[in-house]
Amino acid sequence: MIRVILHGANGYMGRTVEQFAAEREGLTIVAGVDTAGTPSGAFPVYARTEEVQEEADVVIDFSVAAATDGLLDACAAKKLPLVLCTTGLSEAQTEKMRETAKRIPVLKSANMSLGVNVLLKLVGEIAPKLHAAGFDIEIVEKHHRRKLDAPSGTALALADAAKDALQKAEVSYVFDRSAEKRARTAEEIGISAVRGGTIVGEHDVLFAGTDEVITLSHSASSRAIFAKGALEAAAFLAGKPAGLYSMQDVIG
Repeated sequence: MIRVILHGANGYMGRTVEQFAAEREGLTIVAGVDTAGTPSGAFPVYARTEEVQEEADVVIDFSVAAATDGLLDACAAKKLPLVLCTTGLSEAQTEKMRETAKRIPVLKSANMSLGVNVLLKLVGEIAPKLHAAGFDIEIVEKHHRRKLDAPSGTALALADAAKDALQKAEVSYVFDRSAEKRARTAEEIGISAVRGGTIVGEHDVLFAGTDEVITLSHSASSRAIFAKGALEAAAFLAGKPAGLYSMQDVIG
């Protein structure tokens, strides 16, 4: 049985992880960490990871970026593997995550959905072939009105997957075409963000060629897919050696 500490236990995603963990064999949540909200009562909830008394095999984090530094320190001190699902990390926090991964296993992904990570893999596979044939690459992402960051981390990860596969240093990202009037170049990847309503998350990768367009799409109907992916990641990460992992390692 894999024992999980749920960081951000009282938030929306924490509750969703709790729900699906109860239905998943071979995994159980033994404790939570949160400073706000009302605990469900299914397990003890502490204010800080350092205060947790229960033995555990892995931590799943769905909290806020401000809590990441302390969480990384606590997991390193306790030698706890960490599935880090919180987005919006600063460059300094990302570097600290990499350093911490030298001491414990850390799994970080821009999106915990298994489907999105298959999409990332597909983009990396076909981008070189289509770009060489003259196709332009554009990414459009859509999210609910409350989402603070734009473009989404997933859109940037999709752009990175294409850029890394192209292996061209001159490839650049364009986020706003209103600043100057010019034709796009072949070596740019356009990234557009839409915010409105209650859209959970939609990502389209367009490969636009002469007289034809190929679109790879992923649409999330609920945030449950992220909770399910996090649980799969936790099952994968428990017992792994120190290092930085991603959902690409989980899907194989």
